[in-house]
Amino acid sequence: MKKLAYEGRSISVWREEVSLPNGRTTPLDIVRHPGASAVVPFESDVDVLLIRQFRHAAGGTIWEVPAGKLDGEPPDVCAARELEEEAGRRAGRLVSLGSILTTPGFTDERIHLFAAFDMTPVPLRHEDDEVIEIVRMPLTRALDMVWSGEIDDAKSALALLHAARHLGRLA
Repeated sequence: MKKLAYEGRSISVWREEVSLPNGRTTPLDIVRHPGASAVVPFESDVDVLLIRQFRHAAGGTIWEVPAGKLDGEPPDVCAARELEEEAGRRAGRLVSLGSILTTPGFTDERIHLFAAFDMTPVPLRHEDDEVIEIVRMPLTRALDMVWSGEIDDAKSALALLHAARHLGRLA
């Protein structure tokens, strides 16, 4: 049995009767999400762009990589769109770094991770609910911020780690 409990702007919540592998049946509330893309923008061989974005749910401003919800398009198209909107850069080349599940205990959200290279500036197109500051820094500093917990956004931390490994800067 599936029953829609809530329909919002970017998510829906379903109450589902689920048969577990052990034979038991239980009701679960599942947040259904269309998925998202996140991208690590490489401004040079050593520098990345991060954004500081106000996130009400997180209680303030946090460090992130550009990211956003899939809007019916493939993940790479979403990554390119979000890079332009949030960081004002067009990627000459996007490299897929894999995908992650955000919180599989209650949502099916999957975020596709990318690295962007050979970028050119384009006009920013921040949405009405976005308050964003763009910050250029060495990848090594961004990684230090992951290890220290200063970057505590999971998608951004994992995207940075995957990008560093892709470039051979992590074992």
